[in-house]
Amino acid sequence: MRPWLFSLLLACTAWTNAPTIHAVDSAARPNVLFIAIDDLNHWVGYTGRNKQAQTPNIDRLSRMGVSFTNAHCASPLCNPSRAALMSGIRPSTSGCYQNDQDWKALIPEGKGLSHTFKQAGYSALGAGKIYHSNTYYPAEWTDYFNEKATGKGSGPIGKDDGFKQPMPHNLKDTDISDWHIADYCIEQLGKAHDKPFFLACGLHKPHLPWVVPKKYYDQFPLATIELPPYLENDLDDVPPSGVKMANPKQDHEFILANDRWKLAIQSYLASCAYTDMNVGRLLDALEKSPHKNNTIIVLWGDHGWHLGEKHHWRKFSLWEESTRAPLIWVAPGISTPNTICARSVDFMSIYPTLCALAGIQKPAHVVGENITPLLRDSKAPWSTPALCTFGYQNHAVRSEQWRFIRYANGEEELYDEIADPYEWTNLANKPEHAAIKAELSRFFPMKNKPQVKSAKEVKGNKDDN
Repeated sequence: MRPWLFSLLLACTAWTNAPTIHAVDSAARPNVLFIAIDDLNHWVGYTGRNKQAQTPNIDRLSRMGVSFTNAHCASPLCNPSRAALMSGIRPSTSGCYQNDQDWKALIPEGKGLSHTFKQAGYSALGAGKIYHSNTYYPAEWTDYFNEKATGKGSGPIGKDDGFKQPMPHNLKDTDISDWHIADYCIEQLGKAHDKPFFLACGLHKPHLPWVVPKKYYDQFPLATIELPPYLENDLDDVPPSGVKMANPKQDHEFILANDRWKLAIQSYLASCAYTDMNVGRLLDALEKSPHKNNTIIVLWGDHGWHLGEKHHWRKFSLWEESTRAPLIWVAPGISTPNTICARSVDFMSIYPTLCALAGIQKPAHVVGENITPLLRDSKAPWSTPALCTFGYQNHAVRSEQWRFIRYANGEEELYDEIADPYEWTNLANKPEHAAIKAELSRFFPMKNKPQVKSAKEVKGNKDDN
């Protein structure tokens, strides 16, 4: 057993009933490299969802640890997803449901994951998009790289609706802010630190606009692009609430009318390839650093992204393509390399699991399951499904086999994800599935905080950062 792990186990045993945050000797504690990727859906190599994806560095990271194929966001849009993950407080408790809400007005200072690590003696270092719009509480961080203040990576980026129109490709890697965000983190990895560090790297791509250097588009010749599986009548058995969320008139009808479906997929794949390059730079830097054997890595995408499945684009739904995203853990001494875990988990597990791995007492406000048992044994028994919320009283529960959606007005969808992985057949009205719905409904929140600010309609609920 590694010396630092032995120290952690002793410390965790001693702190079971401790009322406040404590920390073991700093020399014994693992560092954390925390990689957040914006709008990265499950089109990465290890999931097998889309064979066109080229993500060799994310796949390299996958081979280093445990990769989850059934991991889901707390909410399928940037602001509430990140606020929930970073605070340990679900949207139904905080009331943070939409992108146009100020998460700071709903979640007080001192709840954040970085704050917990900072209070436990860590250097809390951040860069890029960790919270929505690159906002954060300065007191919760030791240092935070302000990419806008540097003026780096501010070259031509195009308009937000980049998947609807041609975008310029005459860029260099360094014209995009993600390069400089990764640079800051690479610099930190190369340093000697007098404290263990929690280093958060928030990469923007593949968030819109899908504008990256031409060489990444060249990896995906347009003639080879394949559309995702879909049905023309897919929405026929979806209740009105689901159709309203899909809102095919917002994007899909335009995409079809202007023959841009393959172009959009090419642009998304190219943007993912650019981000994968930056992930590779981070892994190279860690491998060369003095911290390589004592650093936990967790990589996550904040939610999924539709590319025409169910006639829908973007996130903003409670279906599989919106909620599922990559989740990879490398925990020295705990995780087994090159392991795939099919258990259903959500990203509320990240906060408590990092606390457990670092020997830090989980704050009382943090919900979510500690998934360390699954890092040790990917086939360990697991009975807690993933829970995703989009707006007030709209929820989806995802087990290993089933997705059960219930909207605020009581309308429902139920899908057998094993027999029907693209959710083409809604089984919610089948009497033989009543017991399944009853079992899954136990995991819906008992209380839902009303939305305190009137948000835009779903069709206008786009990300601004």
